[in-house]
Amino acid sequence: MNTRLTLTLTVAVFCVACTEAPVDYRVKGAELLVPFKTNLKVALVEGMESGPIEAINACKVEAPRIAAGLSVDGVVMGRSSHKLRNPANATPDWLAPILRGFADGSKELMPVAMALDDGRMGYAEPIIVQPMCLTCHGENLQPEMVALLAESYPEDQATGFKAGDFRGVFWVEFPER
Repeated sequence: MNTRLTLTLTVAVFCVACTEAPVDYRVKGAELLVPFKTNLKVALVEGMESGPIEAINACKVEAPRIAAGLSVDGVVMGRSSHKLRNPANATPDWLAPILRGFADGSKELMPVAMALDDGRMGYAEPIIVQPMCLTCHGENLQPEMVALLAESYPEDQATGFKAGDFRGVFWVEFPER
């Protein structure tokens, strides 16, 4: 290959790389979470239509299954909270300060993206309590719900919420680029 052609190709590749828009990792993180949040909401709504026991099963069984099914190609996702119901949803180390800031009000309830180790990115998005969540997470639970939660989650901390409260986060880790 002649020198002029090599130089032209090198400059062309360099110019294309220079003009690529920088990745907005908040947008990318939000996009990665869409199917998780959508599928989980469908499972919860269907569960609630069959009764609170099925809604609890949706959170206990379906949410981890959905997250695992979408955690592919270096992507890992889940949910966590400052008031855990399920210990399996413990906060990843990188997420702990963000979650604390959301919970204590020192951090605005806005999505956050940050660089992690090994060229990975992390993204966290606040979960706000919706009215349908109060059946299982509210202040005044039915006695049957209290009993079911005590049986399923003996160390449950995830009650006492009102609509509009901060509940926790959806999070995702993904490779940069």
